Amino acid sequence: MLPLPGLLRRARAPPHLPPHRHLSRLLDRYGFVAPASLTPSPREPPRAAATDSAAAKKRRAKKPPYRPPSSLDRGGRPPAHSDLPFDFRFSYTESTTASKPIGLREPKYSPFGPGRLDRPWTGLCAPAVDATLRDVAAEDPLPDAERGLEEARRRERERVLGEPLTPAERAFLVEKCQKNRTKRQINLGRDGLTHNMLNDIHNNWKSCEAVRVKCLGVPTVDMQNVCHQLEDKTGGLIIHRQGGQLILYRGRHYNPKKRPVIPLMLWKPAEPVYPRLIKTTIEGLTVEETKQMRKKGLHVPVLTKLAKNGYYASLVPMVRDAFLVDELARIDCKGLPKSDYRKIGVKLRDLVPCILVSFDKEQIIVWRGKDDGSLQDQMQQPFPSVIDSDGASVKDESDDQEQAPSDWSSDECSGISSSNEEPDDKPVISNLDSSRLI
Repeated sequence: MLPLPGLLRRARAPPHLPPHRHLSRLLDRYGFVAPASLTPSPREPPRAAATDSAAAKKRRAKKPPYRPPSSLDRGGRPPAHSDLPFDFRFSYTESTTASKPIGLREPKYSPFGPGRLDRPWTGLCAPAVDATLRDVAAEDPLPDAERGLEEARRRERERVLGEPLTPAERAFLVEKCQKNRTKRQINLGRDGLTHNMLNDIHNNWKSCEAVRVKCLGVPTVDMQNVCHQLEDKTGGLIIHRQGGQLILYRGRHYNPKKRPVIPLMLWKPAEPVYPRLIKTTIEGLTVEETKQMRKKGLHVPVLTKLAKNGYYASLVPMVRDAFLVDELARIDCKGLPKSDYRKIGVKLRDLVPCILVSFDKEQIIVWRGKDDGSLQDQMQQPFPSVIDSDGASVKDESDDQEQAPSDWSSDECSGISSSNEEPDDKPVISNLDSSRLI
């Protein structure tokens, strides 16, 4: 009678369960039946597994891969249009339209990005007027379209400026823009007045009537050109100048909501290829005379030593005065980037005027030329001072040259291959501006 309950319990066990030795004793004592999820099941066929995986993929939608926003992606929008009546260049003070390069470093990639501007890029600028409209046989080099743009720009500038400022208004704006009153300032460095700097000036004019511009480095050799380009390209008015510090006024009728559209350059365009600055022989001299002059120039007393990112407005009258005593002048440029003192040499050649002799050993050596009276007559002309076009008094303190280094410095430019006295028929690829043709 005793073994009968055990037999009955084994008889009630489910027939699909494995043998008794593989289960727990709880089944025999309490009649426990494991749930279906815990009971071992035979292996499913591969078709069923594939069907379940496909269904799981449908239930879980894939996220699109992350794509960072790009400034080149226009999103189907049309190219930007700007009504500014001048050619778009990377720098307006360090390049001119008069000089033409002999080649380009790379294909004509627009620095504004593909499809962002409706003006074509020529490798040097984005012209406001189609160049094919120019008539070669015409006496006037400017076509009617360009003359119309210049006239429209002049009228618009006069309308925005309005009536001249009174002395009290001028003094109030100048005092408001001093360093002890505001930190708002635009730095103009070795690249001069760049295209993107125009947008910075208009952004500052949104909240203030005038903005302070600090000029340092190579462009300060020709401050008259810097002041002219600032007024011409922005449409403002320089109401105060003290050394390299300018106060640029926006005008009485300036409306920030109707500011001009200024498309930004996304990268700096490649510099074109220009001829060599220093040739094997100086024009009018023999090879031996050129070598002797270069050796003599290295032993001439130093006229001045230029500081990095200094203020060089007094350099041109200093060289002119030195030519009254000696035919050679030497300027010490140790510590300056090679591109900087080469740009300074080109500006001296055009402003003094003089003849470039050598850039060896980080020295600028210039020659006043032969005593034939041609260069002497140009040197005796008075050096033009920067005067406001509307009759406003603008300070020009160029008596003392500020040679102390400044805390602010612009980005370093790429190096330029050094001059070589050996004859070479190949052009030198250099980071020179477009005013460096010889």
